[in-house]
Amino acid sequence: MAKKGDWVRIHSVVLKADERTAKLPDDTQKCDLEQWTKGFLQDESAEIGDEVTVETAVGRIVKGTMIDDFPYYTHSYGVFVPELIQIDKQLREEMAEIGGDE
Repeated sequence: MAKKGDWVRIHSVVLKADERTAKLPDDTQKCDLEQWTKGFLQDESAEIGDEVTVETAVGRIVKGTMIDDFPYYTHSYGVFVPELIQIDKQLREEMAEIGGDE
């Protein structure tokens, strides 16, 4: 359970698919316009799935469904690709031959 002032992530639908402009590509028009926002919880307490209000780091007040408490970055450079080791080795050898390792 998150408490007031905790850092949380919320989700909301900005525009339903049928509210979006006709100037968009067909596949885009069929999708809701969604937003995910992080901010400080303004409600006294909340659980995942509750409708809440947050204040973002720049002071915006945003409402949405709480989907995470204490969110953090989970990106990476992906899984290990063995071929990249060979490419790196080959490139270093070729650079050394032309004096590019200095």
